[in-house]
Amino acid sequence: QVQLVESGGGLVQPGGSLRLSCAASGSIFSIASMGWYRQAPGKQRELVAAIRSGGFTNYADSVKGRFTISRDNAKNTVYLQMNSLKPEDTAVYYCKDYYWNSWGQGTQVTVSS
Repeated sequence: QVQLVESGGGLVQPGGSLRLSCAASGSIFSIASMGWYRQAPGKQRELVAAIRSGGFTNYADSVKGRFTISRDNAKNTVYLQMNSLKPEDTAVYYCKDYYWNSWGQGTQVTVSS
């Protein structure tokens, strides 16, 4: 199994930036596809971005051009760089390991003036 620990959430003004990190335990991180999801109050959890072991990425239409997912296999960490944040980006953000089908505990992102 794998343990995922997210960090980097917080309160930011509209137009601001945050970088989320997800540190994974385990020795097979480099072959696992990883994803970032988010869940706003009263809404279903939705995919934000995903990255395969080879680096191929895909994004939700709502974040294309603003968010960037990346990974550092040497550090067993996946990142989500979020720029030009909007109030509608407010949610709890979760990291997912597709190999183990495991989730992190989530980190709150609040975009508000």
